[in-house]
Amino acid sequence: MDFQPDLPIPISYVSGRYLLFSIDAVTYLRREHHICGVLIGTLPQIPQQNVFLGLPLQLMPEEARLLVDKGVACIVDEAKAHDGMNTLLEEDRRRYLRDLESQGLHVSRIQLDRKERNREQTLKKIEEKKANAKAKAKAAAVAVAAAPAQTPTVTDEASTPSPKNAAIVDLFNTEDHTPSPSTPSTSIPPQGVTAITPATSYPPLPTPSPSSYLEAPVVPPSYPLFAHLHSKGYFLSPGLRFGCQYMAYPGDPLRFHSHFLVVSYDWDQNINLMDLVVGGRLGTGVKKGFLIGGAQKEIDEVDSEADRVDTVRAFSLEWAGM
Repeated sequence: MDFQPDLPIPISYVSGRYLLFSIDAVTYLRREHHICGVLIGTLPQIPQQNVFLGLPLQLMPEEARLLVDKGVACIVDEAKAHDGMNTLLEEDRRRYLRDLESQGLHVSRIQLDRKERNREQTLKKIEEKKANAKAKAKAAAVAVAAAPAQTPTVTDEASTPSPKNAAIVDLFNTEDHTPSPSTPSTSIPPQGVTAITPATSYPPLPTPSPSSYLEAPVVPPSYPLFAHLHSKGYFLSPGLRFGCQYMAYPGDPLRFHSHFLVVSYDWDQNINLMDLVVGGRLGTGVKKGFLIGGAQKEIDEVDSEADRVDTVRAFSLEWAGM
């Protein structure tokens, strides 16, 4: 069952960046709203590598604005929100710590159960090897009994184990090392509880009230084209790698290659012809279309220029014969 977080999802505004720290929120927005963002955090076990990153997820201002406009998310000033930690009641703090300890105890039990299953499988394999060795020894004894009696000239090392072999036999003899039934195998000492480091601030911080929400993010002039392509079902990501504003994917970028290199222009902006040539040739060279577009300004003859309707028009360029 897919998890759905409570809406609106708080987007943390930290030092001019829009960040998500909850993996549940990240997966929900990617699955339901085609919001990918960019992972910028290091992984806990390998913090020095910079190829595969983890939480938090940084959103473009256009992505954050789109979610706010749809009522899916809200913007929260994390610095001001954490000032409220000073007023956190002692009982709330203790309840939160007990909840973290309960989660750590659950994780520890899962780890111990996994170790116990691995131990049982290892013991089973050892018993099977010992049974096979006994069967082979019995078959060899029957063969020797059926053969004519001869004086052995070579000492059978397998029948008289050397000190080295004896040590090996004793090492794999697990009969004396098997815990008694009275000893519980899943007991967890208090110091063995796994420490849980929460990635989000809610809880212990209370869910922010609508009065504390920040204003919708300021977006660049390319936002209308971004919102238009998103409404058509495209996944959009930053296009710096290909020298454009956005990359447009027909589905999740983990499953599809991008279809378009996207660049936005104002409706009355002069476009250099060489920019179209370069963009078209670049897009065709990497097997993508070069898409340009922007908000169309339609001014009614009666109304003033302020009373105008914005619609988005887009055009795709592709080089032929390459």
